Amino acid sequence: MTTKGVQVSEPHRLSVERIEQAAGIIDPVFLNSPQFRAETLEQQLGCRVVVKVETLNPIRSFKGRGAEYFTATLEGRPHLVCATAGNFGQGLAFAARKRGLRLTIFASVNANPLKVERMRALGAEVRLVGENFKVAHSAAKVFAAETGGQLIEDGRIPAITEGAGTIGLELLRWPEPFDAILVPLGDGALLAGVARWVKAHWPATQMIGICANGAPAMERSWRARQVQELGGTETIADGIEVQSPYPEAVADLVGSSPETWVTECTGYMGNTFGPNGFSSGSSTRVSRSKYPRS
Repeated sequence: MTTKGVQVSEPHRLSVERIEQAAGIIDPVFLNSPQFRAETLEQQLGCRVVVKVETLNPIRSFKGRGAEYFTATLEGRPHLVCATAGNFGQGLAFAARKRGLRLTIFASVNANPLKVERMRALGAEVRLVGENFKVAHSAAKVFAAETGGQLIEDGRIPAITEGAGTIGLELLRWPEPFDAILVPLGDGALLAGVARWVKAHWPATQMIGICANGAPAMERSWRARQVQELGGTETIADGIEVQSPYPEAVADLVGSSPETWVTECTGYMGNTFGPNGFSSGSSTRVSRSKYPRS
């Protein structure tokens, strides 16, 4: 495991005003996703629980929010290049096709074939390289440098994180305050964006990031306040399988909320909501209310 220092910027690079702006720019197909009380889970936990489901859109993931806001505010018409486990690539492919932008995506040879097929169907050129995301990402960097393309890295670009933050805006429309909001944690963009909005409006609400036991790089990085790179990962949750966090993403987590908690999960939520219930792919958020069940 290796470490890298993190610089937390002041003022915060994530803007509450831009999150609000994003809610008016992002394609409506990704906005206002369902959020409702999960009564079965409430009985098990003894508290009121609200879930927010992000799978009812063309790419079955929240990633379209950040990709939409980023491309909508992009200057010029560059050739976009990214590496992905599948979800962000689908989001960027959707947004790039909508705006007529060229996109080349690098993914591992072990990437979910259904996600690869969907990225291609959305008009992206997809290249499969290496056994894991890290190798695919390295190939994407080389390709972008050689071709003059613009490398897009989820977790590193503020607009992508701010687009994801619109989920926090929608959650806070719930009529009652939450004790805590639980968010899947992969590259950190989702948690940092949601935390930025929530802490600005309901500072008493605890933000809790949930990562996979077999991929705890972001959890360790958050605790250490510096990047902690893993030698390898072991999880079926490919959407939150992060081996080498970006320093900017760690800084965003630290800066969004000093009280943010990050922990690891073995699969309780998946057993409750099904195989896609609590992962970066499905992007179900669980928000716990302090009020007793009525």
